[in-house]
Amino acid sequence: MVKIIIPVRCFTCGKPIGHLWEEYKKRVSQGEHAGKVLDDLGLKRYCCRQVFLGHVDLIKDVAKFKP
Repeated sequence: MVKIIIPVRCFTCGKPIGHLWEEYKKRVSQGEHAGKVLDDLGLKRYCCRQVFLGHVDLIKDVAKFKP
């Protein structure tokens, strides 16, 4: 499995969020609504939610350029 680069803490408030990414990704891929999953995981602040909702997985594209 390819690991992605997700910040350990929220950039704005500093809340630890990195450990929640795998659970979020799994539940959203199973068809749950992203907003409900974020609420269940305890991400109520806009700053924390934007890290998850705005994340674009580019690790496969970047890995192509590794020497």
